[in-house]
Amino acid sequence: MNNKVRVRFAPSPTGYLHVGGARSALFNYLFARRYNGKFILRIEDTDRSRFVQDALQEIFDSLKWLGLEWDEGPQTGGDHGPYIQSQRTEIYQNHAKILLESGHAYRCFCTPERLAQLRAEQEKTKQSVGYDRCCRELTEEQIQKNLADGIPYVIRFKVPHGRTIVFEDKIRGVIQYSSDILDDLVLIKSDGFPTYHMASVVDDHLMEITHVLRGDEWIASTPRHVLIYEAFGWTPPVFAHLPVILSPDGGKLSKRKGAASVMDYKRAGFLPEALFNFLALLGWAPGDSREKMSVEELIGSFALEQVSPKASVFDEKKLEWMNGLYLAERPSESLVPEIIPIFKEKNWIDPQTTDNDPYLLRIADLMKVRSKRVTDMAENSIYFFKDPINYEEKALKKYFTSNAIEILTTIQNALDGLENFTSQEIEKKFHEISESSNIPAGKLIHPTRLAVSGVSFGPGLFELLEVLGKETVTRRLITAANFIRGNM
Repeated sequence: MNNKVRVRFAPSPTGYLHVGGARSALFNYLFARRYNGKFILRIEDTDRSRFVQDALQEIFDSLKWLGLEWDEGPQTGGDHGPYIQSQRTEIYQNHAKILLESGHAYRCFCTPERLAQLRAEQEKTKQSVGYDRCCRELTEEQIQKNLADGIPYVIRFKVPHGRTIVFEDKIRGVIQYSSDILDDLVLIKSDGFPTYHMASVVDDHLMEITHVLRGDEWIASTPRHVLIYEAFGWTPPVFAHLPVILSPDGGKLSKRKGAASVMDYKRAGFLPEALFNFLALLGWAPGDSREKMSVEELIGSFALEQVSPKASVFDEKKLEWMNGLYLAERPSESLVPEIIPIFKEKNWIDPQTTDNDPYLLRIADLMKVRSKRVTDMAENSIYFFKDPINYEEKALKKYFTSNAIEILTTIQNALDGLENFTSQEIEKKFHEISESSNIPAGKLIHPTRLAVSGVSFGPGLFELLEVLGKETVTRRLITAANFIRGNM
Protein backbone atom coordinates (compact mmCIF):
# COMPACT_ATOMS: atom_id res chain seq x y z
CA MET A 1 0.00 0.00 0.00
CA ASN A 2 1.51 3.30 -1.13
CA ASN A 3 -0.87 5.43 0.95
CA LYS A 4 -1.49 5.06 4.64
CA VAL A 5 -4.53 2.80 4.99
CA ARG A 6 -7.49 4.38 6.75
CA VAL A 7 -10.73 2.44 7.09
CA ARG A 8 -13.89 3.08 9.04
CA PHE A 9 -16.77 1.24 10.62
CA ALA A 10 -19.83 3.47 10.62
CA PRO A 11 -22.81 1.92 12.45
CA SER A 12 -26.16 3.60 13.03
CA PRO A 13 -27.35 3.51 16.67
CA THR A 14 -30.85 2.35 15.80
CA GLY A 15 -30.55 -1.01 17.58
CA TYR A 16 -28.09 -3.61 18.82
CA LEU A 17 -24.87 -4.42 16.97
CA HIS A 18 -25.70 -7.70 15.22
CA VAL A 19 -23.15 -10.21 13.98
CA GLY A 20 -23.33 -8.96 10.39
CA GLY A 21 -22.27 -5.49 11.50
CA ALA A 22 -19.63 -6.98 13.78
CA ARG A 23 -18.19 -8.98 10.84
CA SER A 24 -17.91 -5.74 8.81
CA ALA A 25 -16.15 -4.03 11.70
CA LEU A 26 -13.83 -7.01 12.12
CA PHE A 27 -12.80 -7.07 8.44
CA ASN A 28 -12.05 -3.35 8.58
CA TYR A 29 -10.02 -3.89 11.74
CA LEU A 30 -8.03 -6.79 10.24
CA PHE A 31 -7.33 -4.81 7.06
CA ALA A 32 -6.12 -1.77 9.02
CA ARG A 33 -3.87 -3.84 11.25
CA ARG A 34 -2.56 -5.88 8.30
CA TYR A 35 -1.22 -2.73 6.66
CA ASN A 36 -0.37 -0.74 9.80
CA GLY A 37 -3.22 1.64 9.08
CA LYS A 38 -5.95 3.27 11.15
CA PHE A 39 -9.29 1.82 12.16
CA ILE A 40 -11.85 4.59 12.66
CA LEU A 41 -15.23 4.41 14.36
CA ARG A 42 -17.85 6.84 13.10
CA ILE A 43 -21.42 7.02 14.39
CA GLU A 44 -24.00 7.68 11.69
CA ASP A 45 -26.91 9.01 13.72
CA THR A 46 -28.53 11.47 11.34
CA ASP A 47 -31.80 9.52 11.24
CA ARG A 48 -33.00 11.05 14.48
CA SER A 49 -36.40 9.36 14.35
CA ARG A 50 -34.75 5.95 14.79
CA PHE A 51 -31.98 6.96 17.21
CA VAL A 52 -31.74 4.74 20.32
CA GLN A 53 -29.53 6.09 23.11
CA ASP A 54 -28.88 2.68 24.69
CA ALA A 55 -27.84 1.29 21.30
CA LEU A 56 -24.94 3.72 21.13
CA GLN A 57 -23.41 2.41 24.35
CA GLU A 58 -24.01 -1.18 23.27
CA ILE A 59 -22.06 -0.54 20.06
CA PHE A 60 -19.12 0.70 22.12
CA ASP A 61 -19.37 -2.21 24.57
CA SER A 62 -19.71 -4.81 21.80
CA LEU A 63 -16.67 -3.62 19.86
CA LYS A 64 -14.52 -3.42 22.98
CA TRP A 65 -15.60 -6.87 24.15
CA LEU A 66 -14.60 -8.32 20.78
CA GLY A 67 -11.23 -6.58 21.01
CA LEU A 68 -11.94 -4.17 18.13
CA GLU A 69 -10.35 -1.11 19.68
CA TRP A 70 -10.62 1.89 17.36
CA ASP A 71 -7.75 4.32 16.70
CA GLU A 72 -9.97 7.34 16.14
CA GLY A 73 -13.56 7.99 17.05
CA PRO A 74 -15.88 8.66 19.99
CA GLN A 75 -14.23 8.18 23.39
CA THR A 76 -10.84 8.10 21.62
CA GLY A 77 -10.63 11.36 19.71
CA GLY A 78 -8.48 12.11 16.68
CA ASP A 79 -7.62 14.81 14.16
CA HIS A 80 -10.71 14.34 11.98
CA GLY A 81 -13.53 14.72 14.48
CA PRO A 82 -16.16 15.06 15.56
CA TYR A 83 -16.86 11.41 14.81
CA ILE A 84 -20.60 11.55 15.49
CA GLN A 85 -22.51 12.78 12.46
CA SER A 86 -25.20 14.67 14.35
CA GLN A 87 -22.37 16.95 15.53
CA ARG A 88 -21.29 17.65 11.92
CA THR A 89 -24.51 19.03 10.39
CA GLU A 90 -22.94 22.40 9.55
CA ILE A 91 -20.22 20.64 7.57
CA TYR A 92 -22.80 18.82 5.42
CA GLN A 93 -24.90 21.94 4.88
CA ASN A 94 -21.85 23.89 3.74
CA HIS A 95 -20.94 21.15 1.28
CA ALA A 96 -24.51 21.04 0.00
CA LYS A 97 -24.23 24.76 -0.76
CA ILE A 98 -21.15 24.01 -2.84
CA LEU A 99 -23.14 21.55 -4.93
CA LEU A 100 -26.04 24.01 -5.27
CA GLU A 101 -23.69 26.73 -6.49
CA SER A 102 -21.96 24.40 -8.96
CA GLY A 103 -25.27 23.22 -10.41
CA HIS A 104 -24.92 19.63 -9.17
CA ALA A 105 -27.83 19.95 -6.72
CA TYR A 106 -31.17 21.70 -6.45
CA ARG A 107 -33.88 22.52 -3.94
CA CYS A 108 -36.98 20.33 -4.05
CA PHE A 109 -40.17 21.79 -2.56
CA CYS A 110 -42.41 18.75 -3.19
CA THR A 111 -44.58 17.89 -0.19
CA PRO A 112 -44.56 14.44 1.41
CA GLU A 113 -48.17 14.07 0.27
CA ARG A 114 -47.27 14.68 -3.38
CA LEU A 115 -44.37 12.21 -3.18
CA ALA A 116 -46.60 9.57 -1.60
CA GLN A 117 -49.21 10.05 -4.32
CA LEU A 118 -46.51 9.87 -7.00
CA ARG A 119 -45.21 6.61 -5.56
CA ALA A 120 -48.70 5.10 -5.39
CA GLU A 121 -49.36 5.97 -9.03
CA GLN A 122 -46.01 4.54 -10.13
CA GLU A 123 -46.68 1.30 -8.28
CA LYS A 124 -50.21 1.11 -9.67
CA THR A 125 -48.99 1.49 -13.27
CA LYS A 126 -45.95 -0.71 -12.57
CA GLN A 127 -43.46 2.03 -13.37
CA SER A 128 -40.04 2.36 -11.77
CA VAL A 129 -40.53 4.00 -8.40
CA GLY A 130 -38.57 7.22 -7.98
CA TYR A 131 -38.71 10.97 -7.90
CA ASP A 132 -39.97 12.52 -11.17
CA ARG A 133 -37.60 15.53 -10.97
CA CYS A 134 -40.49 17.94 -10.79
CA CYS A 135 -38.40 20.67 -9.13
CA ARG A 136 -35.23 20.10 -11.12
CA GLU A 137 -35.89 22.87 -13.63
CA LEU A 138 -37.48 25.49 -11.40
CA THR A 139 -36.49 29.03 -12.34
CA GLU A 140 -34.54 31.20 -9.94
CA GLU A 141 -37.64 33.35 -9.55
CA GLN A 142 -39.75 30.32 -8.53
CA ILE A 143 -37.09 29.16 -6.09
CA GLN A 144 -36.83 32.57 -4.42
CA LYS A 145 -40.62 32.88 -4.13
CA ASN A 146 -40.84 29.46 -2.47
CA LEU A 147 -38.07 30.41 -0.07
CA ALA A 148 -39.75 33.72 0.72
CA ASP A 149 -43.01 31.87 1.39
CA GLY A 150 -41.19 29.60 3.86
CA ILE A 151 -41.99 26.42 1.96
CA PRO A 152 -39.95 23.49 3.37
CA TYR A 153 -37.50 21.86 0.97
CA VAL A 154 -34.90 19.17 0.64
CA ILE A 155 -31.71 19.39 -1.40
CA ARG A 156 -31.46 16.77 -4.13
CA PHE A 157 -28.49 15.66 -6.19
CA LYS A 158 -28.80 16.26 -9.92
CA VAL A 159 -28.01 12.85 -11.41
CA PRO A 160 -26.69 13.30 -14.98
CA HIS A 161 -28.57 11.72 -17.89
CA GLY A 162 -27.13 9.04 -20.16
CA ARG A 163 -24.06 8.23 -18.11
CA THR A 164 -22.44 4.83 -17.52
CA ILE A 165 -20.99 4.82 -14.05
CA VAL A 166 -18.11 2.42 -13.65
CA PHE A 167 -16.31 1.50 -10.44
CA GLU A 168 -14.09 -1.36 -9.37
CA ASP A 169 -15.00 -3.47 -6.39
CA LYS A 170 -11.93 -5.18 -4.89
CA ILE A 171 -14.01 -8.30 -4.22
CA ARG A 172 -16.38 -8.38 -7.20
CA GLY A 173 -14.42 -6.71 -9.97
CA VAL A 174 -15.71 -4.00 -12.33
CA ILE A 175 -19.35 -2.96 -11.80
CA GLN A 176 -21.33 -0.73 -14.17
CA TYR A 177 -24.58 1.19 -13.70
CA SER A 178 -26.60 3.38 -16.04
CA SER A 179 -27.37 6.77 -14.53
CA ASP A 180 -30.81 6.61 -16.14
CA ILE A 181 -32.00 4.09 -13.52
CA LEU A 182 -31.01 6.40 -10.67
CA ASP A 183 -33.37 9.04 -9.33
CA ASP A 184 -32.26 12.36 -7.91
CA LEU A 185 -31.44 11.33 -4.37
CA VAL A 186 -31.93 13.58 -1.36
CA LEU A 187 -28.72 15.01 0.11
CA ILE A 188 -30.11 17.23 2.87
CA LYS A 189 -33.51 16.54 4.45
CA SER A 190 -36.01 19.24 5.36
CA ASP A 191 -34.89 19.08 9.00
CA GLY A 192 -31.38 20.09 7.96
CA PHE A 193 -29.86 16.67 8.59
CA PRO A 194 -28.02 14.89 5.78
CA THR A 195 -28.99 11.54 4.28
CA TYR A 196 -26.62 8.61 4.55
CA HIS A 197 -25.35 9.23 1.01
CA MET A 198 -24.32 12.84 1.60
CA ALA A 199 -22.84 12.34 5.05
CA SER A 200 -20.99 9.17 4.10
CA VAL A 201 -19.25 10.68 1.08
CA VAL A 202 -18.34 13.95 2.80
CA ASP A 203 -17.06 12.20 5.92
CA ASP A 204 -15.10 9.57 4.03
CA HIS A 205 -13.34 12.33 2.09
CA LEU A 206 -12.68 14.64 5.03
CA MET A 207 -11.56 11.74 7.23
CA GLU A 208 -9.20 10.61 4.45
CA ILE A 209 -10.68 7.12 4.21
CA THR A 210 -8.71 5.08 1.67
CA HIS A 211 -10.82 1.91 1.60
CA VAL A 212 -14.54 1.46 2.20
CA LEU A 213 -15.32 -2.10 3.33
CA ARG A 214 -19.05 -2.51 3.87
CA GLY A 215 -21.92 -4.94 3.34
CA ASP A 216 -23.07 -5.81 -0.16
CA GLU A 217 -26.45 -4.15 0.45
CA TRP A 218 -24.62 -0.88 -0.31
CA ILE A 219 -23.54 -1.87 -3.83
CA ALA A 220 -26.58 -0.17 -5.36
CA SER A 221 -25.70 3.06 -3.53
CA THR A 222 -22.11 3.13 -4.73
CA PRO A 223 -22.79 4.60 -8.23
CA ARG A 224 -24.60 7.49 -6.52
CA HIS A 225 -21.60 7.99 -4.26
CA VAL A 226 -19.22 7.90 -7.23
CA LEU A 227 -21.24 10.70 -8.85
CA ILE A 228 -21.13 12.79 -5.67
CA TYR A 229 -17.36 12.35 -5.45
CA GLU A 230 -17.13 13.44 -9.06
CA ALA A 231 -19.30 16.52 -8.45
CA PHE A 232 -16.97 17.63 -5.67
CA GLY A 233 -13.89 16.88 -7.75
CA TRP A 234 -12.70 14.27 -5.23
CA THR A 235 -11.07 10.89 -5.80
CA PRO A 236 -13.26 8.06 -4.46
CA PRO A 237 -11.79 5.51 -2.02
CA VAL A 238 -11.34 1.86 -2.94
CA PHE A 239 -14.62 -0.02 -2.54
CA ALA A 240 -15.04 -3.59 -1.32
CA HIS A 241 -18.50 -4.96 -0.63
CA LEU A 242 -18.58 -7.90 1.77
CA PRO A 243 -20.72 -10.99 1.16
CA VAL A 244 -24.05 -11.44 2.86
CA ILE A 245 -24.34 -13.84 5.80
CA LEU A 246 -27.13 -16.41 5.58
CA SER A 247 -28.78 -18.61 8.20
CA PRO A 248 -28.04 -22.37 8.07
CA ASP A 249 -31.22 -23.00 6.07
CA GLY A 250 -30.07 -20.53 3.41
CA GLY A 251 -32.48 -17.76 4.37
CA LYS A 252 -31.87 -14.32 5.74
CA LEU A 253 -30.41 -14.08 9.22
CA SER A 254 -32.98 -13.37 11.89
CA LYS A 255 -32.59 -13.03 15.63
CA ARG A 256 -33.79 -16.63 15.95
CA LYS A 257 -31.31 -17.75 13.28
CA GLY A 258 -27.98 -16.20 14.19
CA ALA A 259 -28.59 -12.46 13.91
CA ALA A 260 -28.59 -11.88 17.64
CA SER A 261 -26.57 -9.03 19.07
CA VAL A 262 -22.92 -9.40 19.95
CA MET A 263 -23.83 -8.93 23.61
CA ASP A 264 -26.42 -11.71 23.30
CA TYR A 265 -23.60 -14.06 22.34
CA LYS A 266 -21.61 -12.90 25.34
CA ARG A 267 -24.60 -13.59 27.59
CA ALA A 268 -25.04 -16.99 25.93
CA GLY A 269 -21.58 -18.04 27.10
CA PHE A 270 -19.41 -17.43 24.06
CA LEU A 271 -15.86 -16.09 24.41
CA PRO A 272 -14.85 -12.97 22.47
CA GLU A 273 -11.79 -14.66 20.95
CA ALA A 274 -13.96 -17.51 19.63
CA LEU A 275 -16.57 -15.19 18.10
CA PHE A 276 -13.76 -13.06 16.62
CA ASN A 277 -12.16 -16.12 14.98
CA PHE A 278 -15.52 -17.45 13.76
CA LEU A 279 -16.64 -14.14 12.22
CA ALA A 280 -13.29 -13.72 10.46
CA LEU A 281 -13.97 -16.94 8.54
CA LEU A 282 -17.41 -15.84 7.32
CA GLY A 283 -16.56 -14.93 3.75
CA TRP A 284 -12.77 -15.09 4.08
CA ALA A 285 -10.28 -17.94 4.30
CA PRO A 286 -6.51 -17.90 4.82
CA GLY A 287 -5.88 -20.08 1.78
CA ASP A 288 -5.05 -23.22 3.74
CA SER A 289 -6.84 -25.61 6.09
CA ARG A 290 -6.48 -23.50 9.24
CA GLU A 291 -9.64 -22.65 11.14
CA LYS A 292 -8.60 -21.88 14.70
CA MET A 293 -6.36 -18.84 14.38
CA SER A 294 -5.12 -16.25 16.84
CA VAL A 295 -5.74 -12.55 16.24
CA GLU A 296 -2.11 -12.17 15.21
CA GLU A 297 -2.43 -15.00 12.69
CA LEU A 298 -5.63 -13.52 11.29
CA ILE A 299 -4.02 -10.10 10.89
CA GLY A 300 -0.95 -11.56 9.21
CA SER A 301 -3.02 -13.57 6.73
CA PHE A 302 -5.90 -11.23 5.92
CA ALA A 303 -6.25 -10.05 2.32
CA LEU A 304 -9.21 -8.62 0.41
CA GLU A 305 -8.28 -10.81 -2.56
CA GLN A 306 -9.26 -13.85 -0.48
CA VAL A 307 -12.70 -12.52 0.47
CA SER A 308 -15.33 -14.41 -1.49
CA PRO A 309 -18.27 -12.58 -3.11
CA LYS A 310 -20.44 -15.62 -2.34
CA ALA A 311 -22.76 -15.64 0.65
CA SER A 312 -21.45 -17.31 3.78
CA VAL A 313 -23.46 -19.35 6.29
CA PHE A 314 -23.69 -18.62 9.99
CA ASP A 315 -23.37 -22.08 11.54
CA GLU A 316 -23.85 -21.78 15.29
CA LYS A 317 -22.84 -25.43 15.79
CA LYS A 318 -19.44 -24.58 14.35
CA LEU A 319 -19.25 -21.52 16.58
CA GLU A 320 -19.96 -23.75 19.58
CA TRP A 321 -17.23 -26.17 18.48
CA MET A 322 -14.74 -23.34 18.12
CA ASN A 323 -15.80 -21.83 21.43
CA GLY A 324 -15.14 -25.18 23.10
CA LEU A 325 -11.58 -25.14 21.78
CA TYR A 326 -10.93 -21.67 23.16
CA LEU A 327 -12.67 -22.51 26.42
CA ALA A 328 -10.45 -25.54 27.02
CA GLU A 329 -7.26 -23.49 26.72
CA ARG A 330 -8.47 -20.46 28.65
CA PRO A 331 -6.74 -19.95 32.04
CA SER A 332 -9.22 -21.06 34.65
CA GLU A 333 -8.56 -17.90 36.66
CA SER A 334 -10.13 -15.88 33.84
CA LEU A 335 -13.25 -18.06 33.76
CA VAL A 336 -14.16 -17.92 37.44
CA PRO A 337 -15.41 -14.29 37.18
CA GLU A 338 -17.61 -15.42 34.28
CA ILE A 339 -19.33 -18.24 36.20
CA ILE A 340 -19.58 -16.68 39.67
CA PRO A 341 -22.60 -14.48 38.79
CA ILE A 342 -24.53 -17.55 37.59
CA PHE A 343 -23.69 -19.49 40.77
CA LYS A 344 -24.78 -16.54 42.91
CA GLU A 345 -28.00 -16.11 40.94
CA LYS A 346 -28.85 -19.76 41.61
CA ASN A 347 -27.97 -19.37 45.30
CA TRP A 348 -25.36 -22.12 45.05
CA ILE A 349 -22.64 -20.04 46.70
CA ASP A 350 -22.37 -17.32 49.31
CA PRO A 351 -23.00 -13.83 47.83
CA GLN A 352 -19.66 -12.74 49.30
CA THR A 353 -17.67 -15.39 47.38
CA THR A 354 -14.76 -13.80 45.50
CA ASP A 355 -13.10 -14.55 42.17
CA ASN A 356 -10.06 -16.13 43.82
CA ASP A 357 -12.03 -18.85 45.60
CA PRO A 358 -9.89 -22.04 45.25
CA TYR A 359 -12.91 -24.38 45.09
CA LEU A 360 -14.41 -22.48 42.14
CA LEU A 361 -11.02 -22.50 40.41
CA ARG A 362 -10.93 -26.31 40.65
CA ILE A 363 -14.47 -26.49 39.24
CA ALA A 364 -13.44 -24.30 36.31
CA ASP A 365 -10.41 -26.55 35.71
CA LEU A 366 -12.64 -29.61 35.44
CA MET A 367 -15.60 -28.18 33.55
CA LYS A 368 -13.94 -26.05 30.87
CA VAL A 369 -12.50 -28.97 28.88
CA ARG A 370 -15.92 -30.62 28.49
CA SER A 371 -18.05 -27.53 27.84
CA LYS A 372 -18.92 -25.63 24.70
CA ARG A 373 -20.04 -22.45 26.41
CA VAL A 374 -19.27 -20.68 29.67
CA THR A 375 -22.94 -21.07 30.53
CA ASP A 376 -22.60 -24.85 30.10
CA MET A 377 -19.85 -24.83 32.71
CA ALA A 378 -22.14 -23.17 35.20
CA GLU A 379 -25.44 -24.87 34.35
CA ASN A 380 -23.89 -28.36 34.60
CA SER A 381 -22.14 -27.73 37.92
CA ILE A 382 -24.96 -28.14 40.44
CA TYR A 383 -23.51 -31.36 41.89
CA PHE A 384 -20.45 -29.45 43.11
CA PHE A 385 -22.77 -27.61 45.51
CA LYS A 386 -25.80 -29.82 46.16
CA ASP A 387 -26.32 -33.55 46.71
CA PRO A 388 -28.45 -35.14 43.95
CA ILE A 389 -32.14 -35.25 44.82
CA ASN A 390 -32.90 -37.45 41.81
CA TYR A 391 -30.97 -39.38 39.22
CA GLU A 392 -30.88 -39.30 35.43
CA GLU A 393 -33.71 -41.67 34.51
CA LYS A 394 -32.11 -43.58 31.64
CA ALA A 395 -28.82 -44.01 33.51
CA LEU A 396 -30.65 -45.03 36.67
CA LYS A 397 -32.26 -48.00 34.93
CA LYS A 398 -28.94 -48.99 33.43
CA TYR A 399 -26.53 -48.59 36.34
CA PHE A 400 -28.58 -48.76 39.56
CA THR A 401 -29.16 -52.52 39.37
CA SER A 402 -29.44 -54.91 42.33
CA ASN A 403 -25.69 -55.61 42.41
CA ALA A 404 -24.95 -51.86 42.39
CA ILE A 405 -25.62 -51.74 46.14
CA GLU A 406 -22.66 -54.01 46.82
CA ILE A 407 -20.49 -52.11 44.33
CA LEU A 408 -21.27 -48.69 45.82
CA THR A 409 -20.81 -49.98 49.38
CA THR A 410 -17.45 -51.57 48.50
CA ILE A 411 -16.24 -48.35 46.86
CA GLN A 412 -17.53 -46.25 49.76
CA ASN A 413 -15.64 -48.33 52.32
CA ALA A 414 -12.48 -48.32 50.22
CA LEU A 415 -12.51 -44.56 49.64
CA ASP A 416 -13.39 -43.84 53.24
CA GLY A 417 -10.14 -45.50 54.22
CA LEU A 418 -7.94 -43.36 51.96
CA GLU A 419 -5.61 -41.02 53.79
CA ASN A 420 -4.70 -39.03 50.67
CA PHE A 421 -7.93 -38.32 48.80
CA THR A 422 -6.29 -37.46 45.47
CA SER A 423 -7.33 -38.46 41.96
CA GLN A 424 -4.22 -40.66 41.66
CA GLU A 425 -4.97 -42.57 44.89
CA ILE A 426 -8.68 -42.83 44.01
CA GLU A 427 -7.90 -44.26 40.57
CA LYS A 428 -5.47 -46.72 42.11
CA LYS A 429 -8.14 -47.88 44.56
CA PHE A 430 -10.66 -48.40 41.73
CA HIS A 431 -8.17 -50.60 39.88
CA GLU A 432 -7.59 -52.65 43.03
CA ILE A 433 -11.32 -53.19 43.48
CA SER A 434 -11.69 -54.13 39.81
CA GLU A 435 -8.94 -56.70 39.98
CA SER A 436 -9.94 -58.22 43.33
CA SER A 437 -13.64 -58.51 42.46
CA ASN A 438 -13.11 -59.32 38.77
CA ILE A 439 -15.49 -56.50 37.81
CA PRO A 440 -14.59 -54.33 34.76
CA ALA A 441 -13.62 -50.78 35.75
CA GLY A 442 -16.52 -49.34 33.73
CA LYS A 443 -19.04 -51.19 35.87
CA LEU A 444 -17.54 -49.46 38.88
CA ILE A 445 -17.15 -46.00 37.36
CA HIS A 446 -20.65 -45.53 35.88
CA PRO A 447 -22.74 -46.21 39.01
CA THR A 448 -20.28 -44.19 41.10
CA ARG A 449 -20.58 -41.17 38.79
CA LEU A 450 -24.37 -41.40 38.86
CA ALA A 451 -24.36 -41.72 42.65
CA VAL A 452 -22.22 -38.66 43.31
CA SER A 453 -23.49 -36.35 40.52
CA GLY A 454 -26.95 -37.58 39.57
CA VAL A 455 -25.97 -37.66 35.87
CA SER A 456 -24.08 -40.00 33.57
CA PHE A 457 -21.71 -37.43 32.05
CA GLY A 458 -19.15 -34.91 33.21
CA PRO A 459 -15.45 -34.48 33.87
CA GLY A 460 -13.05 -37.31 34.69
CA LEU A 461 -14.51 -39.25 37.61
CA PHE A 462 -11.37 -39.48 39.71
CA GLU A 463 -10.70 -35.73 39.42
CA LEU A 464 -14.39 -35.07 40.19
CA LEU A 465 -14.25 -37.18 43.37
CA GLU A 466 -11.11 -35.40 44.54
CA VAL A 467 -12.73 -31.97 44.12
CA LEU A 468 -15.93 -33.07 45.90
CA GLY A 469 -13.92 -34.40 48.82
CA LYS A 470 -14.09 -37.59 50.86
CA GLU A 471 -16.93 -36.59 53.17
CA THR A 472 -19.26 -35.56 50.33
CA VAL A 473 -18.40 -38.61 48.21
CA THR A 474 -18.96 -41.17 50.96
CA ARG A 475 -22.23 -39.51 51.99
CA ARG A 476 -23.56 -39.57 48.44
CA LEU A 477 -22.51 -43.20 47.90
CA ILE A 478 -24.40 -44.24 51.03
CA THR A 479 -27.45 -42.21 49.93
CA ALA A 480 -27.43 -43.84 46.48
CA ALA A 481 -27.15 -47.36 47.96
CA ASN A 482 -30.11 -46.63 50.24
CA PHE A 483 -32.06 -45.23 47.27
CA ILE A 484 -31.54 -48.48 45.34
CA ARG A 485 -32.63 -50.57 48.36
CA GLY A 486 -35.78 -48.52 48.70
CA ASN A 487 -36.68 -48.91 45.06
CA MET A 488 -35.91 -52.57 44.47
